[in-house]
Amino acid sequence: MRAENQVAAPATPGGLQDGTLVQLLIQRAKNASTVGASHKKDGRWQDVTFAQFLEDVKAMSAALVAQGVKPGDRVAIFANTSLQWLICDLAIGAAQAITVPIYASNTPDECRYILNHSETSLVFIDNDEKDVRQPGRLTRIRQKLAECPSVAKLVLFEGPAAGGNELALSDFVAQGRTEHAARPDDFDARVNAVSMDDTAALIYTSGTTGDPKGVILTHRNWAFEAKAAQSVGMMAPGDSVMLFLPLAHVFAQVVKASWLSMGYRLIIAESVEKLLANLVETRPTVLPSVPRVFEKVYNNVVANGSSAPGLKGRLFRWAFKLFDEYVEARSQGREYSSLGFALAKKLVFAKVRAAISEKLGGNMRLFISGGAPLSPKIGYFFDLLGLKVLEGYGLTETSAGSTVNREHKIKIGTVGAPMPGLDVQIASDGEILIRGPSVMKGYYKNPEATAEAIDADGWFHTGDIGELDSDNYLRITDRKKDIIVTAGGKNVAPQNLENSLKTHPIISQAVVTGDKRPYLVVLITVSDEAARKLLQEKGAPVGTYAENSRRPEVHAAVKAAVDQVNTQQPPYSTLKRFAVLEADFSQETEELTPKLSVKRKVCSQKYKAQLDRMYEGTTVVD
Repeated sequence: MRAENQVAAPATPGGLQDGTLVQLLIQRAKNASTVGASHKKDGRWQDVTFAQFLEDVKAMSAALVAQGVKPGDRVAIFANTSLQWLICDLAIGAAQAITVPIYASNTPDECRYILNHSETSLVFIDNDEKDVRQPGRLTRIRQKLAECPSVAKLVLFEGPAAGGNELALSDFVAQGRTEHAARPDDFDARVNAVSMDDTAALIYTSGTTGDPKGVILTHRNWAFEAKAAQSVGMMAPGDSVMLFLPLAHVFAQVVKASWLSMGYRLIIAESVEKLLANLVETRPTVLPSVPRVFEKVYNNVVANGSSAPGLKGRLFRWAFKLFDEYVEARSQGREYSSLGFALAKKLVFAKVRAAISEKLGGNMRLFISGGAPLSPKIGYFFDLLGLKVLEGYGLTETSAGSTVNREHKIKIGTVGAPMPGLDVQIASDGEILIRGPSVMKGYYKNPEATAEAIDADGWFHTGDIGELDSDNYLRITDRKKDIIVTAGGKNVAPQNLENSLKTHPIISQAVVTGDKRPYLVVLITVSDEAARKLLQEKGAPVGTYAENSRRPEVHAAVKAAVDQVNTQQPPYSTLKRFAVLEADFSQETEELTPKLSVKRKVCSQKYKAQLDRMYEGTTVVD
C-alpha cells in the first residue's frame, strides 16, 4: 500500500519488566512492603501492598476454577472502577480465562448483547444502586438473565445474593482461599501456562453505528503498551497516578498495565463525582483523563471569572479577551506578546493557575488526555498556565496509546508522535494506518470486519483522517465517515466545529450536520448549571432544563457562541442555523456511547424534525 507519509519509530528500549500482567504482579509482590494502591474504605484512605493484592488475586483465581471456569472462558465485570474490579480482572487472567469489561452505565439491552455475543459464563457485579436514569446494575442484569443462556453465575460484590445462580463475593472468596490453601502450587502452574499471545480481554467498542464489536486484545498487547508508556515518560515508577476512568475503557486498561509494569502508586477515585475532593485528599502527580474534564475546568473558570462583580470581573474579561487573541495567533503559528498580556499573566492567569493547582491537589506533574479530541483552545489555556497536558491518540483496536505528545515537546493541536515500536502512515486518501505490537488480534466472531480493518500487510485502518508534520507529530482532522460534503461540494470536519463550540460554558453538546445540504446547521444542548447561573444573573425565571433551554436569554448566549465560532471559519463551514434541544444527551436516551461520544446517526434520526426545520424557508447557501 502506498503511503504519503510514514514514520518507523525506534525499537522499544530494553530493561523494563516483561511478562503477562499476573507475572508482573508476582514480581512486584516480592517486596512485601511496597504499596501498590490506595483506595477509600470505611471513610478513610487505605494503602494496599502488591503482596496483599496478590493474595486476593490467588484466592479469587482459585474460586473461579472451583466454580468451573476453564481456560479460554469469558468472565464479565459489570462495575464501577474499584480495587475489587482490578482484583477480579487479574484473577480472571490467572485462571487462564478472558475478561469481558462492561461499562457501568450500559443499558440492559447492551449488557444482554455483550454477554450473549461473548458467551460469558460468569458475571461480577458491584451493587444495585440506582444509576441516574437507570435501575441498579444487578437489576439490569436480572432483567435480561433469562435471555443470556451462557451465564451460569452472578457474583455480587455487595448485598445479599438471591440464591440459585447468585453468589455473594464473601462466600466466593472464602471458597477460593480454602481451595488455594489446599493446592497452592496450582496458581503458579496456571499463570505459567498463559502465553503472551493468548487473549487477555474482549473489549467491546462503543458502537456509534450498529452493534458493538468485541476487540480481541492479548497479554502481549498490554505488555507492549506498558513498556511504551514508560519509555515516553507518560508515567514513571515514582509517580502517584489517579485512576477514575472506567476500567471498561481501553485507556484505563493501559493505566492498569503500566501500573503493574512500573510499580507506581495507583490511587483509585471513589467516583467521578468525588474526583476533585479525592485529588485534594491524595495529591497525585499524574491524572489520565478525557477532554470532558479539561473542558469543565476551563468552562468553570470562564463562567465564574466572567460573572465576578466589579473590578475583578472587568479585569478577568479583559484578560480573557487577550487570551482569545493569543490563541488565534498561536493557531496561526505566530508569537503573541504585549505589555497588556504580560500584565494579564501576572494579575489574572497566575491566580487562575494557583487556584486550579490547589483544586487538583497541588502536586500534579502531568495530565494525559485521550479518548476523544481535545480542543486546541483548551490546550493553549493549560499550556499558558504551565500545566502540562500530554494529548495522545489510539483506539480500542490499537490497545489505546498509539501516539502521544512528549513532556519535553508538546505541540498543541496534535496528538503527538508514534509510540516506540509502532509504525504510523497516512494513506493516499488521508486515512491514518497503524501497524505494530499494539494492534488487536481481530474482532471476536467477525472475520469479515477483521479483514476489512486489517489489511494483508498488517496495517490497521483507523477510519480517522490525519496528517504527519515535519516532527512526525500526528494531527487528526476528522473521522473518515463523519466528513460532511455540502451541496456545494465543500468538505467540512464537524468535530473541529463541535470542539470549538464546547469551549463556551453555555454549551454542553453539539452535533454539526449538513451532508449534501446547502449549508451547515448544529443541534445544541446547553449546560444545565451554566444556564441556571445565566438566568439567575439576569433576574430571569429559573425552571426545569426544558424550560430553561427555551428562555431567550439562553438562546442569546448560544447565538453569541455560534457567532464567535463562525468568525474563525471560511464561509462554507460557518453554521447558518442552530436548534437548542430541550434535554441534554445521555447514554440512557441513546444519543451517547458509554465513553460519551455522540452517536451521530441516532441524533440525525431522532431529531430529524428539528434538522429539517432549519432548512425550511431559506435560500442560504455555502
